Amino acid sequence: MRATTKVAIIGAGPAGLLLGHLLRAEGIDCLILERQTRAHVERRIRAGVLETVTTDLLHRLGIDAGLNAHGLKEEGFNLADGDRIIRIDLARLIGRHVTVYGQTEVTRDLIEAAPARGLDIVFEAKDVALHDIGASRARVTFGKDGRDHYVEADFIAGCDGFHGVTRRAIPAEVQRDYVHEYPFGWLGILADVPPCHPELIYARTPAGFALASMRSPTRSRYYIQVPRDERVENWPEARLWDELARRFDPLSAHGVTRGSALEMSIAPLRSFVSEPMGHGRLFLAGDAAHIVPPTGAKGLNLAASDVAYLSDALIGYYRRSDETGLRNYAAKAVARVWKAERFSWYLTKLMHHFPEDGAFAHHMQSSELDYVAQSEAMQTAIAENYVGLPL
Repeated sequence: MRATTKVAIIGAGPAGLLLGHLLRAEGIDCLILERQTRAHVERRIRAGVLETVTTDLLHRLGIDAGLNAHGLKEEGFNLADGDRIIRIDLARLIGRHVTVYGQTEVTRDLIEAAPARGLDIVFEAKDVALHDIGASRARVTFGKDGRDHYVEADFIAGCDGFHGVTRRAIPAEVQRDYVHEYPFGWLGILADVPPCHPELIYARTPAGFALASMRSPTRSRYYIQVPRDERVENWPEARLWDELARRFDPLSAHGVTRGSALEMSIAPLRSFVSEPMGHGRLFLAGDAAHIVPPTGAKGLNLAASDVAYLSDALIGYYRRSDETGLRNYAAKAVARVWKAERFSWYLTKLMHHFPEDGAFAHHMQSSELDYVAQSEAMQTAIAENYVGLPL
């Protein structure tokens, strides 16, 4: 197959899907290529705290029926230190909120809406390769159903995640990666049980960090800090539920309800930024350009802010022949990325046990949490960052 399009989008995660829908809403031709099956993409378990930058895009597109019906409005969250809970009152402090609605559901909603809106998605696109990104027109080749395919595009949007091919297409001499690996991971469990508390709890406990969150009034997501080389096989469900009860029963409103795991996994924590977020005809968005620790719930929301900037730039180019947005995209997007990286790094340092830290560092964490508990200004700064800084 030989085809042409204005924008070839690599990756059918939330970033690629949002970008595709925003472009099609303006009548701009685009094509999404995804290496996995549709079923695989729709099964991926990811985060579920949405900033207004993300929900505003879904409302703007009118792909919000599921969000409106099932999204949980959260007007606060909690930092716990020992047996003390510090509530960050988002509504009172800054008049804003976040919405709990799973990334899995966001992805499914966007895929289901694609056919009616003329958004073409090619699943199981194998061996995707980028060519001529520094030329006047770029090319993408891939395999599908045993045949070779060729797409020519004005631009390529790399939305294919940390392990994707698009970032590696940028010449090494112009690309710089910034990486920080944390010495621990999060062991998570998803189960159809009611949450232990009405709002999220980020807990600093003597045994390490733990998080109690929810996906719905009947579905909970829990995490505990484990060594980076820990294995899921070492944690039978009963052992994990015992540990969660030990950490959250003294803090929570209802106590931990046990149930069969829908999913258990360990996610390593890292901070990663790749600059520039574009080269020639290629622009990166989402995890292809940056990774944040999940502590600040920024991953999906950063992808959405990238897409907001990039879609506006592309629409300006096609509607007004204005290249300003495209020229400024990489610098504008990465500036917001670094602010989100800082906040995620801050919360991670504040709430986790670092193996190399001694008594002094632990006292610093306790002192910082004391300050947060007593300072409305500090709580306001945390609230502003948690709900997402302005675009």
